[in-house]
Amino acid sequence: MIHKALHTGRGVARTPEAMAISPKVWAAAHRGDANVIEGRRTFFPDEISMKKPVLKAVFPVAGLGTRFLPATKAIPKEMLPLVDKPLLQHAVEEARDAGIEEFVFVTGGGKRAIEDHFDADSELNRFLEIKNNVEGREAVRQTEIPPGKLFYTRQQQPLGLGHAVWCARAVVGRDPFAIILPDDYVLANKPCLKQMVEAYQEVGGNIVAVENVPREHTNRYGILRIGADDGRLVTVEGLVEKPAPADAPSTLSIIGRYILQPEVMDHLSRHERGAGNEIQLTDAMANLVGVQPFHGLRFEGTRFDCGGKVGFLEATIAHALTRPEMAENVRQVLKKYTS
Repeated sequence: MIHKALHTGRGVARTPEAMAISPKVWAAAHRGDANVIEGRRTFFPDEISMKKPVLKAVFPVAGLGTRFLPATKAIPKEMLPLVDKPLLQHAVEEARDAGIEEFVFVTGGGKRAIEDHFDADSELNRFLEIKNNVEGREAVRQTEIPPGKLFYTRQQQPLGLGHAVWCARAVVGRDPFAIILPDDYVLANKPCLKQMVEAYQEVGGNIVAVENVPREHTNRYGILRIGADDGRLVTVEGLVEKPAPADAPSTLSIIGRYILQPEVMDHLSRHERGAGNEIQLTDAMANLVGVQPFHGLRFEGTRFDCGGKVGFLEATIAHALTRPEMAENVRQVLKKYTS
């Protein structure tokens, strides 16, 4: 398989010899020809560099949010707000800032509020214009995604994150794509996914955002087996889903941000069960290691786990403290309850 010749430490082999293709194919690909036939194999220019632009993002939002009952009985967990903006909107804005143009929501039952939130509301817009509420109109405008750029697909059974991502395969097609898990809110000067896209432009292939976790918590995360490490980017040599602390190859864990090549869908299509008898995204990604470039990025910023109540509350406070119009008042309220 041609991708086996692509992976050279932290980068991509850039000679035709390393690619095991003829100079004719190499030259034609770099001229930007749509494809070149050599024997029975078709080569595409972006396949050689593996840096085809990342313009699509998948948002798995089918979960029931049982840890937040009764609030999530009628409201999708992803629509719970950090101050005045839903978690999912924070994720969408992060994707926009990274250059994403097409948004794929993998939903389940009872998620109609998500569709309504990102739709245009002409009646509300007219009301805000009549009232000359410029601030409100701008806030609403940020929720709107242009026609033809927003897609919904259903995960009909709760079979794991890998299955949810697989449900987006028709929209993803054969393009590289990002995945954002809204439960992971990242507070950063430069959005986390934008940092990842910049790293992707350097090394191509697959990239996951990573951070160190206490060894006793490795059984909660996908953990990397690492090779070369420059302090920012690490070469991934293996992936293990939720290993016991004693078995974990490192303490470097994957958070809810990914840039993946479309070949991961081929592995997900096998529907192989992993940890928890679910179709695990980590297991499918592991099949790409050593076949395609695969790196972990130590992102700059602070991650908050909004999948739990305390983490959600902490993220709300942290976000509020970044808002100039309320930061000082929030500090005074915190002093009131902590002094």
